[in-house]
Amino acid sequence: MRTTASASASSSADSDTPEPTPGATANATSISEKLQGGEFTMEYLWPAAVSAIPALARRLGEERDRIADEEKAEWRDMIVECPADAVTCRNRSFGKEWKVVADLPSYLSLSADVSTYRGGAHGNYGMESLVWDKRGGEAVDGIDLFRSPEALGEAVAARYCKALDQKRFGRRGIELPSDDPFSDCPTMDELAVLVGSSNGKTFDRITLYAAPYVAGSYAEGAYEVDLDIDRAVIASVKPAYRRDFSVRR
Repeated sequence: MRTTASASASSSADSDTPEPTPGATANATSISEKLQGGEFTMEYLWPAAVSAIPALARRLGEERDRIADEEKAEWRDMIVECPADAVTCRNRSFGKEWKVVADLPSYLSLSADVSTYRGGAHGNYGMESLVWDKRGGEAVDGIDLFRSPEALGEAVAARYCKALDQKRFGRRGIELPSDDPFSDCPTMDELAVLVGSSNGKTFDRITLYAAPYVAGSYAEGAYEVDLDIDRAVIASVKPAYRRDFSVRR
């Protein structure tokens, strides 16, 4: 469902937020800083489709700079508190890569792969969604296109939970007891909701992404379920966005 745009242009950590123009290339920022035997690294990328929308590029550039400042500050504090013989608490990393889900006449739907390491045995990862309204010049989370998480949940529950259980059984090889928390079907507010398109005109597909620890253990990884949009899903969309959704043919 998602396509990846390669990052062909880069900006240093000290540069100003780029001023993109239509037809601009992808943007990638890499940061590396070392201190007292530890290292902080950060990667932040977005595709050319974002660079072609100056207001969106500025928004993501501001987010990038804010995250860099916050992560570096917490890493420096961690270095001070880290015992002299410890290793894992001296290193920290953050990565975020935006990708195009669907580029429609009125909307740009994006997903972001996010990865973090903040000490310990392993890092974590997940996904975020963002839908840019080209007409209104504003961004919303994918779930905010719907009347409520509960409304979308009611519309997709039967299909989503069945598909998720099939994927979970495929990885586990067993069915967990009903009192195991990872046997439950997640609610929509626990998921990243991505809206996609097969026709290039309207949203007619949806992806529901469950990060590690949401639908299963860390070892199981993330669970991603793709569903065609049907009339029940359209009924759960906010009226202001409903004309931009269609049943998958």
